Amino acid sequence: MKKQTPSHILPVIVIAQFTGTSLWFAGNAVVEDLIIELGLLEMFVGFITMAVQAGFIVGTLVFAFLNIADRFSPVKVFLFCALAGSAFNLSTISASDFTQVMLARLLTGFFLAGIYPVGMKIASDWHKEGLGKALGYLVGALVLGTAFPHFLNFLARDISWTYVLIGTSVFAGLGGFLLFFTVKDGPNRTPSKGLVFEYDAIVKLFKVSNFRSAAFGYFGHMWELYTFWAFIPLMLTIYKSQNPESDFDSSFLSFLIIGIGGISCAVGGHISLTKGSKRVAMASLIGSGFSCLLLPLSFGVPALAFFFLLFLWGVFVIPDSPQFSTMVAKSCDSKYIATGLTIVNSLGFALTIVSIQLVNLIYSTTGSVFVFWIMLAGPVFGLYAISKYKVSP
Repeated sequence: MKKQTPSHILPVIVIAQFTGTSLWFAGNAVVEDLIIELGLLEMFVGFITMAVQAGFIVGTLVFAFLNIADRFSPVKVFLFCALAGSAFNLSTISASDFTQVMLARLLTGFFLAGIYPVGMKIASDWHKEGLGKALGYLVGALVLGTAFPHFLNFLARDISWTYVLIGTSVFAGLGGFLLFFTVKDGPNRTPSKGLVFEYDAIVKLFKVSNFRSAAFGYFGHMWELYTFWAFIPLMLTIYKSQNPESDFDSSFLSFLIIGIGGISCAVGGHISLTKGSKRVAMASLIGSGFSCLLLPLSFGVPALAFFFLLFLWGVFVIPDSPQFSTMVAKSCDSKYIATGLTIVNSLGFALTIVSIQLVNLIYSTTGSVFVFWIMLAGPVFGLYAISKYKVSP
């Protein structure tokens, strides 16, 4: 008789993932305060995101090379990284210059590599069937975690910005303990002994047509995703400056625009069970591409129409993420799944640094809102790449 997964497992992993990934954009939520506090330039907004992304990339590669989540209990790894990430997130408060802020965000990103991917591994150890739906919920938790610091900043607008960093660190630590005390390592986990990283595995993986299609589709998705998230507050600030009569709270709206993607991500996971991951990914890329195309043309429209477009973009920008991960996993040889997911994630996050800095540099030089069209290359390329993915009968 097939043993059923306890009903509390997925909700607990989702909650822990939500609290842990709230560390990701905690710096972005208070970036304006940091600029004033430390006398930094406005273009600092791009660098603070880049530091977290760079730390995450280094972290994923180190964790993969040392095979950390396979050699040690993933639940214990998650707890350790949640506590370490929380500590370095807090250290942002005591930073006295640009270098110290960058180091604090870099190390926060490094330990996020033991939260986001490891949370997905814990879920896969418990959910052999219906993984696409489970990953939909987990990426949805990542989205809400990303949005959460903006909500804290909204609540703390009349008190010190440091409470945003304190709050996210406390939540992340509590989430790690919740997971540790209520979820054991899953029945599908096979502990590994020794180092099993194979350098030629990457070459072998990219020789597979479906893997290339899913990987390049994911790269297009990532080119757009974090750049959009990073510059939502700036988009709202630009709109407010061009429409002085409008009155709204940018932090609260940023939270809602990013957070709504958590719902669409979970919905996309359910739809993928009947329509397939490829269709969900293609619909998501088309929707986000059209939103990106229209946005620079919309800064003169009424506020409600502008907000609607941003919300639409927030809905479509993320549901393809778990579906790309599902397609990557399905196109890998079973012994290379962990390596495939790690490499694709690392390269995808590396691309986010390029796209964020490109938009950051050009906007700081020109001040033109048409710079946001740079993100459009992502959905277009991703759509072309994933169209070549062959779905098995």
